[in-house]
Amino acid sequence: MKPEEETSAVPARTRPLEIGYKTGLGKMYVCKVEDFLLSREGKAARGKVQLILTSPPFPLNRKKKYGNQQGEEFMNWLAGLAEPLSKLLKPDGSIVVEMGNAWEPGKPVMSTLSLRSLLKFMELGELNLCQQFVCHNPARLPTPAQWVNVERIRAKDSFTNVWWMAPSERPKASNRNVLTEYSGSMRHLLKTQKYNAGIRPSGHNIGKTSFLTDNGGAIPSNVLTFSNTSSSDAYRDYCRQTKLEVHPAPMPWGLVDFFVRMLTDARDLVFDPFGGSNTTGAVAEHLGRRWIATEPMMRYVAGSKGRFTSTGPGEELRPTG
Repeated sequence: MKPEEETSAVPARTRPLEIGYKTGLGKMYVCKVEDFLLSREGKAARGKVQLILTSPPFPLNRKKKYGNQQGEEFMNWLAGLAEPLSKLLKPDGSIVVEMGNAWEPGKPVMSTLSLRSLLKFMELGELNLCQQFVCHNPARLPTPAQWVNVERIRAKDSFTNVWWMAPSERPKASNRNVLTEYSGSMRHLLKTQKYNAGIRPSGHNIGKTSFLTDNGGAIPSNVLTFSNTSSSDAYRDYCRQTKLEVHPAPMPWGLVDFFVRMLTDARDLVFDPFGGSNTTGAVAEHLGRRWIATEPMMRYVAGSKGRFTSTGPGEELRPTG
């Protein structure tokens, strides 16, 4: 080895992290999450993050350009991150992980790998499962194609699993921040104040007053529906104009918006360890939260700048790399 090579062989954890860009409220680092966790910046963030919100590379049975791992290797890799990620959280902080489904190679049989990975992550991180959500995409293409389109022996797979976990049994949360519009029938009920209270066939005693109070909206369910199919948003437009590659698996804006609103307040810190197209950072910026994201692939970092053409509370994006 040449002398100059010796001096440049500095372990990744001791090198300054490369900043892809920063805004008035956040920073996108060009690095693997493992390097961030061992860095000075990662150590400084310990105990300060209110929400870790992410979608790791799915455990697909085929390799993707964004670097997904496979099988048991994926499960062990993800679970190994649970403890160091948990150390970043404030005492009342949360971790939300979105993960798609997987199928056994060449078989019309679903794999349990996604669920086993989430269970192992929760166990090693000593986390509570606060609630399980389903994110449904009604516009998703029919997959797996062989079993759905060709042989017609399965229904299309159109949802992802979303697990909300936390070290505490009672992390910061308020469903008042994510209320949905009342249905027409509920608006009519509130207007007329007429409701048939009493005991139902199930045995539940439905009180009159509990259904006649206008709380500003309906409490959402744990089934969330977002299409995520827009071909003309600012991010995709930016990638087309700059001839950059669009990330193949961006998180739905609405999904991120739901959890950031429900689990954080203004100026809280949000972290996405698998930044990708940085939906998490953009939503956090739009809602006035501070944010950090890490993404090792520079082409995705470059494209994600397009999400900050109009972000609201933060300052204008200041590219640094």
